[in-house]
Amino acid sequence: MNMKKNIILLAALAIVVIGVGGYFVFNMAPNGAGVEQNEVVPNVPAPVASEPENNEPVNVATSTAAVSTPAVEAEATTTDNGQEVIGKSVESRDILAYHFGSGNKEILLVGGIHGGYAWNTALLSYQMMDHLKANPNAIPTGIKVTVIPALNPDGLSKVVSVVGAFKASDISASTAAMTAGRFNARTVDLNRNFDCGWKASGVWQNKIVSGGTAAFSEPESAAIRDYAKAHKITAVVAWYSAGGGVYSSSCGNGISAETQTITDIFAKASGYTAYKNFESYQVSGDMTDWFAKNNVPAIGVLLTKSNETETDKNLAGIKSLLDHYSKQ
Repeated sequence: MNMKKNIILLAALAIVVIGVGGYFVFNMAPNGAGVEQNEVVPNVPAPVASEPENNEPVNVATSTAAVSTPAVEAEATTTDNGQEVIGKSVESRDILAYHFGSGNKEILLVGGIHGGYAWNTALLSYQMMDHLKANPNAIPTGIKVTVIPALNPDGLSKVVSVVGAFKASDISASTAAMTAGRFNARTVDLNRNFDCGWKASGVWQNKIVSGGTAAFSEPESAAIRDYAKAHKITAVVAWYSAGGGVYSSSCGNGISAETQTITDIFAKASGYTAYKNFESYQVSGDMTDWFAKNNVPAIGVLLTKSNETETDKNLAGIKSLLDHYSKQ
């Protein structure tokens, strides 16, 4: 009888030991319950902290889980020397603007719209820049002068062998090359590509020239358009060649009072004759007329000859405009 009780007690004890051991095997196993000791537990990644609940978008500016990345600079940036790339030509040359002074009234000077054909307008622009660099006090307080010396760099490259500022002695090209240099690399006359009376076929002297496939179809004209839209331009002077004279701008709405004022001021100081309209032949898609359409006073200054810059005359005209706007 006693032996039978002992056997029963031993059996009960065995059951208890097996039960406790099983508990430890199953519940104390690493990496979760129910995993046997010899099973390899996968390394499950933790939930991503930047993943919001309910699949809502992450606000990168405020999320602590957002990855910090370097800021990307805009393409049009101004360097320490006041040089800014405002666009690219058809052949991917930089279209550059140079800034002098830091006022709220911005006077825009534009040369080289007809590239190599009117290389003297680009050279004059560089000469104006040299003067402003050497005489920073010539710019009155409150005024900024921006110079775009070569709006048509591809056309200019056909007759000028150097990039950037050049001298008259750097010009060595045939008349045919100079004529070809009037147009951009898609043979479009850029001064027929602006949105004022634009036509696909424009006129130059007695020739038919391309005005592009649409107003601002060319990257060069689009570059100055975009620059003008991004800035509050006070007045514009554009240089052309040749013929002589200061021409007011308008676009079917008459010459504004301020445009007439700066036409007369520039003409009086420079000695050029002032004209209300260009009447030698009809011009469509003109740049200064587009500025007028957008209520920006603009004048076109035609240099008298195709191989001279008439620096002193134009410097006197620019000084007179700076003086005019310093008093407003």
